[in-house]
Amino acid sequence: MRIQRRRFLELAASAAALPALPRIARAQTYPNRPVRVFVTFPAGGANDIHARLIGQYLSERLGQPFVVENRAGAAGNLGMEVVARSPADGYTLVFLSVALAINAITYEKLNYDLVRDIAPVAGLFRSHYVMVVTPSLPAKTIREFIAYAKTNPGKINMGSNGIGATGHLAGEMFSMMTGVKMQHVPYRGEGVALSDLVGGQIQVMFATTSATAEFVRSGQLRALGVTSATRSRGWTDAPTIGESVPGYELNTWGGIGAPKGTPAEVIDRLNREINAALQSPNIKAKYDDLGLQVLGGSPADLGKLIVDDIEKWREVVRFAGIKLG
Repeated sequence: MRIQRRRFLELAASAAALPALPRIARAQTYPNRPVRVFVTFPAGGANDIHARLIGQYLSERLGQPFVVENRAGAAGNLGMEVVARSPADGYTLVFLSVALAINAITYEKLNYDLVRDIAPVAGLFRSHYVMVVTPSLPAKTIREFIAYAKTNPGKINMGSNGIGATGHLAGEMFSMMTGVKMQHVPYRGEGVALSDLVGGQIQVMFATTSATAEFVRSGQLRALGVTSATRSRGWTDAPTIGESVPGYELNTWGGIGAPKGTPAEVIDRLNREINAALQSPNIKAKYDDLGLQVLGGSPADLGKLIVDDIEKWREVVRFAGIKLG
């Protein structure tokens, strides 16, 4: 069944149906106790870092602690179940990412529904992946890679940090759009896979820019292209994959959500504060260092992004035949 976009967009319009004075009063007194911000992946990872960054800003602006709580497990699904069952009172938030949109497609049985059970609050950032190969591979461009792969069937092993992970699906989308056949080799982590790529045990990866930057600068890996629609600051020597494969685009993103039913006035206040945070010199500087693009926007904007991503990955997952859980 296809997801109806209005499920996410209804929340943004619902505020108008509430009496104005109670809404204003509730927004003015929020928050009056600590707020939990769930991260559904382990501490120390990218999601955790971003959640703590925005949580610190909100704590300073709103005068109450925004406490990050890590609930990892089952590719983020365990933590999402907790959030979906939490009271919809504004005191439970969750860090959302593209991985959770992918889970909505790759897992056959989930105890929550990302669209039905989670209300979007605000987008934080957008980023991208980079296609990197071992220098022993003769291909130096995307077109040369496609030609080499098609004339050397069975010789391209593609590593990733797991079945159904973003890097895996980035490669599957490349195969779907080019007709190139690659053998997927899943690893337990991106770092382990990159080590094997440097060593030549695998030939290609679609990996995060932060994890690959030093390998590319040192010449241990070769960057063929970035997955974004336009060339990336910091990766100006790398063309976009879309320049050679029209229509290819993959962006990762992060945002904040809350249990569905959270008062619209609370979501609106959080949205305003998060958008203000994204324009602060401190956060903008940190995002620049990480090569991230500020996202921001309304709750409806984040809702549309999530729905669009789920629909986009549905076709790729069907092509790859991925079924989990």
